[in-house]
Amino acid sequence: MKKLNRILIANRGEIALRAVRAIHKLQKEAVCIYSTADKSAIYLEFADGAVCVGPEKSTESYLNIPAIITAAEMTECDAIFPGYGFLSENQTFVEICREHDIAFIGPSLEVMEIMSDKSKAKEVMKKAGVPVIPGSEGAVKDVEEAKKVAKQIGYPVILKAASGGGGRGMRVVEDESYLENAFLAASNEAKSAFGDPTIYMEKYIQKPRHIEVQILGDKHGNVIHLGERDCSLQRRHQKLIEESPAIILDEKTRKALYETAVKAAKAIGYYSAGTIEFLVDKDLNFYFMEMNTRLQVEHPVSETVTGIDLVEWMIRVEEGEKIPSQDEIEIKGHAIECRILAEDPEKFIPNPGKIQKLYIPGGKDVRVDTHIYSGYIIPSYYDSMIAKVITWGKNREEAIKVMKEALKEFKITGIKTTIPFHLKMLENEDFLNNNYDTKYLENKIL
Repeated sequence: MKKLNRILIANRGEIALRAVRAIHKLQKEAVCIYSTADKSAIYLEFADGAVCVGPEKSTESYLNIPAIITAAEMTECDAIFPGYGFLSENQTFVEICREHDIAFIGPSLEVMEIMSDKSKAKEVMKKAGVPVIPGSEGAVKDVEEAKKVAKQIGYPVILKAASGGGGRGMRVVEDESYLENAFLAASNEAKSAFGDPTIYMEKYIQKPRHIEVQILGDKHGNVIHLGERDCSLQRRHQKLIEESPAIILDEKTRKALYETAVKAAKAIGYYSAGTIEFLVDKDLNFYFMEMNTRLQVEHPVSETVTGIDLVEWMIRVEEGEKIPSQDEIEIKGHAIECRILAEDPEKFIPNPGKIQKLYIPGGKDVRVDTHIYSGYIIPSYYDSMIAKVITWGKNREEAIKVMKEALKEFKITGIKTTIPFHLKMLENEDFLNNNYDTKYLENKIL
């Protein structure tokens, strides 16, 4: 294990700026990559170096492994921070970093291999004593096998792609008459999106909450949790509002959830930041869903209630430092994050373009992670998220109150954003009364 001096940030947007800050905080140098579409990105001015790695398309730039490795070597970087998305969970990239003696700031290749295949991950978790959703023993090879498994576990069932995520290659099946078409559609979509048509099946948990536990491990075998996040407000499996703690949980369930997440991470020898995701049913039974072996978009929620800088600790763990003990972690108050997208707030259709005027909110208990500025042109080639607003309060009601004021102050002209949607949700009685699930937006709002 060696001290890192210069770190290449293999990402873009708000997470690139977020990483520059953490790297500079540790008195190290940060180098950013960029595509031609991002040549005017503000964080390039704050970095200690910047390298263009290709044209607008992400396949030719942010996913261009040879160009990124060349950029790291050319700028004499001894590590790469991947952020989330793009190459953050790409095993080939991690292996190539290792071959080039470039530290990958994240978990080991071996752990990523275990957890990347969701059907295999489920088997590993079962062996570790982690509750999993009833389903197939690994992949389902064809429609006939799918019918047999569905009869065993009972309808409704859900078909999922073994590789990838984000709702691609996923189908809910209410009864056998829909199973064949759903299986073929899910398999074809999985092959198109991830290059892998493998499908597995689970019992479909009706009206669940999506609760995830943030964990942090080091290379000395220590693992701690940084509390949980409720990420149930989603649109087509994409999270829009996250908060910590999850008010649906009672203390008994919360404690069991923490113990289970830490046990799961230790069972696979996990180090760095990671998230173990669970589905929680109406009776507060929880089931392992998947593990994200990377930083999450919503990591600021956990940072806000714990005071722990996750990006900083990912770097420190890579250098061999021991993480704090669980007793040193204190979860205070309540935090909420709203993801601001450059999209029509009613139709959720991307709305890239030039920002004419911009005012970013601030003040006590308000954090805004963003890379936009007045005059910035939002590219049409990438994810539509342009900012994250995170607020803190002594309790949920106070955090919501602070968020409402912050969003009212957040002024962006020239493009449409989802700020009006978030303001609407913060007035929604079901949201305020904790009466919703992962399908709420699709069934009630959208």
